[in-house]
Amino acid sequence: MMPVLYHHDVRTTLTVDDDVAAHLQELARQSRQPFKRVVNEMLRLGLRSRQTLAPRRRFAVKARDTALKPGVELDCAASLIERIEGSMHR
Repeated sequence: MMPVLYHHDVRTTLTVDDDVAAHLQELARQSRQPFKRVVNEMLRLGLRSRQTLAPRRRFAVKARDTALKPGVELDCAASLIERIEGSMHR
């Protein structure tokens, strides 16, 4: 017995931003192709381009010693601002 293969079109509702819809409609008009075909082709291009992107490098933070001067404490920001800007900082 030979296997039977079925091809089914999948119908779905897709909400597209107005600017994207206008761009797709313009592409369909210019290419004289059905809107459905243009949307599918653009989706395929987008999916293909995602596969060819180089993997992102991991972001690393380089820690540095802040080397605060003696007497400077960061626990109370208001007193630190007062020491720097004076008592009239408000």
